[in-house]
Amino acid sequence: MNLLMSQPTSILQQQAQTALEQHEYSQAAFLYEQLMEQESETIQHAWYLGLARLLSGLEAEAQFTWMMALSAAEPEQAETWTAELVQILQTAAEQQESEENWQMAWAIRQHIHEIASADLHNLLRLVQLAVKLNLFNGDYLESLELTPLLKSQAWPDLDKALLLQTMLVALEHQFEDPRTKDLAEAALRQDLDHSRAVNFILPKAIGFSHRNLAFSADLAIYLVEICLRYEPENLDALKSLGGLYESAGRYAEAIDTARRGLAASRTPEEQMTAIGFLAVRLLKTGSCWDEVRALFEQQKTLMSQVISDYEYKHDEPLDTALLTFCSFYSYYLSDNPAIHRPLQNRMATLLQADLRLQAKHVFESKPRPIAPGIKTERKLKIGYIARYMQQHPVGYIARWLMKHHDYDNFDIYTYHLHVKDVSEFTNQWFVKPVTRSAKFEDGSWAGIAKHIGENDEIDILIDLDSITYTEACNVMALKPAPVQVTWMGFDASGIPAVDYYLADPYVLPESAQEYYSEKIWRLPNTYLAVDGFEVGVPTLRRDLLGIPADAVIYLSSQDGRKRHPEMIRLQLRVLRELPNSYLLIKGLGDAASLQQAFEQMAESEGVAADRLRFLGRDLNEPIHRANLSIADVILDTYPYNGATTTLETLWMGVPLVTRVGQQWAARNSYTMMMNVGVTEGIAWTDEEYVEWAVRLGKDAALRHDIHIRLLQSRQTAPLWNTRQFAREMENAYTQMWQKYLDG
Repeated sequence: MNLLMSQPTSILQQQAQTALEQHEYSQAAFLYEQLMEQESETIQHAWYLGLARLLSGLEAEAQFTWMMALSAAEPEQAETWTAELVQILQTAAEQQESEENWQMAWAIRQHIHEIASADLHNLLRLVQLAVKLNLFNGDYLESLELTPLLKSQAWPDLDKALLLQTMLVALEHQFEDPRTKDLAEAALRQDLDHSRAVNFILPKAIGFSHRNLAFSADLAIYLVEICLRYEPENLDALKSLGGLYESAGRYAEAIDTARRGLAASRTPEEQMTAIGFLAVRLLKTGSCWDEVRALFEQQKTLMSQVISDYEYKHDEPLDTALLTFCSFYSYYLSDNPAIHRPLQNRMATLLQADLRLQAKHVFESKPRPIAPGIKTERKLKIGYIARYMQQHPVGYIARWLMKHHDYDNFDIYTYHLHVKDVSEFTNQWFVKPVTRSAKFEDGSWAGIAKHIGENDEIDILIDLDSITYTEACNVMALKPAPVQVTWMGFDASGIPAVDYYLADPYVLPESAQEYYSEKIWRLPNTYLAVDGFEVGVPTLRRDLLGIPADAVIYLSSQDGRKRHPEMIRLQLRVLRELPNSYLLIKGLGDAASLQQAFEQMAESEGVAADRLRFLGRDLNEPIHRANLSIADVILDTYPYNGATTTLETLWMGVPLVTRVGQQWAARNSYTMMMNVGVTEGIAWTDEEYVEWAVRLGKDAALRHDIHIRLLQSRQTAPLWNTRQFAREMENAYTQMWQKYLDG
């Protein structure tokens, strides 16, 4: 007699359940077979027997077990028995999912689908599992018949969070397939809580926008547009959508969205930020300067109102975008730092005060107890904080300093903001060489300050981004390091907690200290240096552009925001005075509007439009640099000069004409030319700019001489000697620290 047959069924059932829980599936199946023999009327034994067989890999046997049992059901039993089986399988699938056994979880849910094809919860989970197993596509989605089911009626009891999550997962992996978008639209027709839907979708959309994939940008736009269906005046969504449209080259839509953002803004703070977003997008058209000037005047009035009416509100912190979008675009309008910078300093002071009150419960800077006059023999801890330590102008330049730092005498830390995974470029230049590196994906700025100040105890913290990225300003405002410095990314922020702004003898005039809140620290030669650039194979040719071999080619390669109308007219005057010349126009911006602006001005200046060539973006940075060599002369912009583009021009040995002004943005090319020993092309007035451009265009011998000198400067000039520059920077840090110790 079988000993198991003599066991009470309660004991057998307990043993079977234990075997199932301990993943002893063959033993569990054997025990459930015994139970079925003893209690054939207990249908649950069949459900568990089939499950045990499925888990042990006997899928056909499992399916046969369930089908045979269900076929024996009376009509009034069928629905109840099916529901029981589905519930058992649902629990098993959830257990497999908790253990990340995705393949088995998917197999179980496939069987649930065969038994109960209209189980929406199961269908949604199947989509997510199919994505994990790389099985998901439009055909699979269609086979589930999920979309028609969602369209068929309202499902009030459906888990809406699961629905939205599944929608996003499906879109992320198959956005190009219209059937996936059809699923999304069906899901959105369910009765969703609009606020919860927006709060769920918008952060995901922003996350997708940070990926360097074309479909990710399109997906992000689609998702933000969904958010605006529900909340048409959501300012965060409008800002995000405007940026996404701009990145996609859809400038008219970007401007329209920015106008919607301004119209939806209610408070002076919101209006100031919205004006900044709109102004930046208008500048890229090259044809809206009068409107931008009017917006700037409106913004100055609002700024005074915000400052005079400020009242600390714990639940309504000031938006630090006020500093970014209310400061930097004025540099494109005019060369008036004595007017612009005091306004920026006032706003930065207010923002710092608000930031410190907001962060008080997380981090509050405390002076280190160091007695005056004490010298330290330990290695200084130098920290660099930025978002753009990557393939970006900041990264291309700062990488050389990381390479040449004296790691025997300095500990170097890098702090990467809004970064999930560092790129190979970042890892090579900013992670591997340094003493320690930390990345912060979505951490609070107060938490980052605490990490820098309390965990790492950084001595000198350097902001590489300045107001190009406000989170760095937020951290600097909390003063996590005793000495704080702004270098390179953009003009100084005006944050009072920043002690020094790194400059050189040329990039700022002597009078600049009158309107900077930071102490200007002048390095002996140059405020930046590089060891060179990667150069690819050129793709531009004169014959392909329809330009004669003996013609003079001028090139202006700058962002559309720098296309000041007065400078466009000066460049067209150069063409008028040198008939056998052409102008190549290249750079980011609203290409159609910029072309129209140039052609309209060319007509008014008496220059034929066929002497203009408008170039698209190059495939990559090395090819962009190689293509600079097609130019005989590069024409710089004003009041905002080139920076990285000027470095690249000089490295390639191409003569440059620049107009020097008073503000930092109008003196970058000047300091770089001084630091390679070339003064030909430096203009202090509009007339000199035209004169130099014409002279260089006519004098091929002078151009050749400059070309040779620029190539020779690679071996001698401070601009190309980062090893020397690193020693000068370290010497500055050492002196700054000693000043701090001396009180």
